[in-house]
Amino acid sequence: MSVTKAWDWSQNTSDYWLIPCAESAFLAEHWGETGANALLDLGCGLGRHSLYMARRGFRVTAADLSHQAVEQVAARARQEELPIDTVCCNMLTLPFDDGAFDCAMAVNVIYHTDAAGFRRTLEEVGRVLRPGGEFFVTLLSKATPLYSQAPTDRRLDAYTILRDESPMEHNVPHFYVDYADICHLFPGWRLLLPAKEWKEYGEAGKTEFLSTHWTLLLKKEGPEGG
Repeated sequence: MSVTKAWDWSQNTSDYWLIPCAESAFLAEHWGETGANALLDLGCGLGRHSLYMARRGFRVTAADLSHQAVEQVAARARQEELPIDTVCCNMLTLPFDDGAFDCAMAVNVIYHTDAAGFRRTLEEVGRVLRPGGEFFVTLLSKATPLYSQAPTDRRLDAYTILRDESPMEHNVPHFYVDYADICHLFPGWRLLLPAKEWKEYGEAGKTEFLSTHWTLLLKKEGPEGG
């Protein structure tokens, strides 16, 4: 059985979730050069990437499981007069036609499920991308201390734990991988750039890191994908 759960955005007190990730500028430039235009921002949250990419001419569909998040993105799009389509939906069953998008991004999103849900979500993203479409995704690394330290009763499977240290993510599943997992979890996809693993530190001066993530830029294999 696949599981997922929306964030409770009413608990958010940080502006962090309004700032696009560092890779956004590269993606806008790269996808613009390839002629990609129809973009799916999967798990759009408060719209930090949807708004950024729409300002740069992309035709953006912002999708999230949270009604509250989608409503906020729609309001900000209206305020800036940006043509962003907003959809409240589950990533496990995307309500879009086959091949509807040229590219997709999912930042801190598709790991909020269990192993079965992760595989199902990848199938759905692959379905709604055209052949040769590209997918930028971030994943949690098994090097994150919370993964190795999680008690047995918080584990859903070999990859997944339930976390409850944050009110926003209370009992939201978190799916973790290492590079060996990446090598076999993406059939039908090709890495366009080497996988990158990076650590996130908290308060300045402290040597303990909070989490470790992977960033991947993938291409859907097919008639146009090579």
